[in-house]
Amino acid sequence: MRSLDRYIFSQLGWTTIAVTIALTFAIWLTQSLRLFDYIVNRGLPADKFLEFAALLMPSFLGVVVPIASFVAVLFVYNKMIGDRELVVLRAAGLSQGQLARAAVMLCALSVLAGYFMTIYLQPASFRAFKDLQFELRHDLSTVLLQDGVFNELADGLTVYVRERLDDGELLGIMVSDQRDPKQPVTIMAKRGALVHTAAGSMVVMFDGNRQQFDPVKKRLSMLKFDRYSVELGSVTNGDQIPWRWREPPERFIPELIGPPKSEEDVRYRAELIAEFHQRIVIPLYTIAFVSIGLAAMLGGEFDRRGRPRRLAVAVMAVGALEGVQLALQDMAQRTEAVDFLLYLPPIVVTAISLFFLYHRPRRPRRAAASA
Repeated sequence: MRSLDRYIFSQLGWTTIAVTIALTFAIWLTQSLRLFDYIVNRGLPADKFLEFAALLMPSFLGVVVPIASFVAVLFVYNKMIGDRELVVLRAAGLSQGQLARAAVMLCALSVLAGYFMTIYLQPASFRAFKDLQFELRHDLSTVLLQDGVFNELADGLTVYVRERLDDGELLGIMVSDQRDPKQPVTIMAKRGALVHTAAGSMVVMFDGNRQQFDPVKKRLSMLKFDRYSVELGSVTNGDQIPWRWREPPERFIPELIGPPKSEEDVRYRAELIAEFHQRIVIPLYTIAFVSIGLAAMLGGEFDRRGRPRRLAVAVMAVGALEGVQLALQDMAQRTEAVDFLLYLPPIVVTAISLFFLYHRPRRPRRAAASA
């Protein structure tokens, strides 16, 4: 790599990294706000929340990297125009290809990183996110059974725990079981614990009483006990996660294009195939975005003022291209007939941008001086 290419590439690389971090953090912060419900209303520990939020990052990195590469190209080459560096380089006889070589190398690395994220990192992290979300929704011991709150675990079943110790012991338990309206039961105990079995979860209570009201005879019966258990229904913990259908974003490539393995796979076949094509297409937008940036900064006649109009046109072109991509993605999820259209926008835009990059408009000849 020549010293000039290293110089430009280093500026492009660091700018891309900085923009990627900034955009990723901004999107991550807004997306993480949706998870506060698990902390505020379900008592999710802080470490689980951070794990939850971290697993979200790769899901939007594939979209951030092409935009960051585009911003880096605009920023660095516009800065070189403002600092008169391009004037010197053009005067030294460097061609468009030589000036754009560093951006092409950045684009190649970004495309490779994009494919790594869309093919492996994104589905792996999103699968882990959905598995953790599913586990937390079904694990009463970590989420649903909170102390100091009346926890409605099922229709007609409410559990109150005054305090939950670090070792899992429950203090001050009250269970209101009205799943059988003809025989409502209220159970109170001094202490207990949540126990998981193959049949489901149950609360094992010690030193308490069981009160049952007979609505026909209008009579309340009370039974004191040393040990009593109440089944809470089919829940899970640890490795006992029941089967669930995996959504398209959490599947790897073979699972997207492979033969259907369930009724849901057949029903959502169009979405699965559309997700496969999206994984292939998204990194190609890096090429299109970088080409737009290069055409705006290097194409046409040289302008020492920084080309503000071309900057605006380039930004609008990228915005329009993103809008087209989202519209085609929505259409592809409904029918497989439009899947091939997903590839057209980045290919067409790249071709047009390269034309403007290498096309040099002819200057009009000066009129011959009159004799």
